[in-house]
Amino acid sequence: MTRKISTKLYLSIVATGLMAFCGVLIETAMNVTFPTLMKQFNVDTATIQWLTTGYLLVVSIIIPISGILKRRFTTMQLFITASTFFIVGLLICTITNQFDVLLVGRIIQGLGTGIALPLMFNIILEQTPFEKIGLLMGIGTLVTAIAPALGPSYGGLLIGINWHLIFGILLAVMVLALILGLFSITQVSKPEKVHLDFPSWIAIAIFFGGAILGLNNIESSLSVAGIYGLVGIIGLIWFIIRSTRISQPIVRLNVFKNASFDFHIISFVIFQIMNVGAAFVLPNYLQIVAHTSSLTAGLMLLPGAALGAVLAPISGTIYDRHGARRPITIALIFQALGVVFLMLEAMSGSSITQLIGYVLMMVGTGFGMSTIITNGLAQLPSEKSVDGNAVFNTLQQFAGAMGTAVVSLVVALAQTKTDYVHTTAVGAQHAFILLVILEVINIICIYTGLHFGKSREKSASD
Repeated sequence: MTRKISTKLYLSIVATGLMAFCGVLIETAMNVTFPTLMKQFNVDTATIQWLTTGYLLVVSIIIPISGILKRRFTTMQLFITASTFFIVGLLICTITNQFDVLLVGRIIQGLGTGIALPLMFNIILEQTPFEKIGLLMGIGTLVTAIAPALGPSYGGLLIGINWHLIFGILLAVMVLALILGLFSITQVSKPEKVHLDFPSWIAIAIFFGGAILGLNNIESSLSVAGIYGLVGIIGLIWFIIRSTRISQPIVRLNVFKNASFDFHIISFVIFQIMNVGAAFVLPNYLQIVAHTSSLTAGLMLLPGAALGAVLAPISGTIYDRHGARRPITIALIFQALGVVFLMLEAMSGSSITQLIGYVLMMVGTGFGMSTIITNGLAQLPSEKSVDGNAVFNTLQQFAGAMGTAVVSLVVALAQTKTDYVHTTAVGAQHAFILLVILEVINIICIYTGLHFGKSREKSASD
């Protein structure tokens, strides 16, 4: 099949992108609703947190098998299945007034998101002309990059009206996405009869279950977090051993034999931790230290999120024309400037300086994340791109959970009840110091990855 840009290709990316956007948006929008929902359902923080924890667990368990699903079923079958799960889940959450039913709706949404997130990128990788892949990967990343920052504003705006609208409005968006997808998605590869290894899948569930529950319990109980973490490690070891002994593993782990791909993965995880970490610290800082309202704090994240999202396709165009090094260098410069600025100005109590620092960071995100994904996958043979895409999407969810947990712990360790405002600023500064350290590691990792990638390409051409 000759790859070409067509209206159907654009519409199929929009359709799957809208579904992925809704999945990521609602994840961060829910955090704003917790105080209201705790009062309505008369539950504590640990219980209400399951609306996000349960959702993340399901998403993290489904995404790793996206490679198997992609080879086993048609793109249309996966799209309709994901849309159905998501629409049913949204409908349940829109009409229910019972916590247990609301949780079921969130879990069903997680099934849809887990299928939808890799689907968009698989369509781009499989159908886009090679000379345009950076641009469309940038557009795809735009969808998932802006959603987390929009979530708090979206949730904060609607929680004052009726929290059911958070789901109801997205229900209308999902129906539109379904209609677009039914008319635009095309199949370009023949499905195969591949086998899903259930023991491996159980091992994945144990790993992510232990890891996410461990991260969620770090702040409240280190011993409980350690037990969950140990269970997660056992699941990971079981999965690795199992995958090396069967002919059709869920994810072909030999993708990690490529050093350049590995360093791109590490850099991507650090980017995600830094983005989620900053997006967690700043709304709390703006409300507690700078004394803004929750809605204002959420809205102040929008300029950075919007700018970062708009720059993602531009970064992709630069990648298509000049390669990965130029957009990645721009990304690292802006991200480093932003996080250092946030660290230095954390004690000022100024909302404007924090806004400037966040905008700089998001410019770095706009230039960096899509390029890292695209160039990382370019290090793999085309037949392994589905496995590589599953790895990127899986680790994006895990890194998001890890970033929130670690940064929230750093801030909490500094806070005291006697001088809550000042110690919150100190905690924010400590969090930004951690992000500066991660930025240094990120610079080392991605340039090492670019070096290995260049060497590999050179040796292949000799």
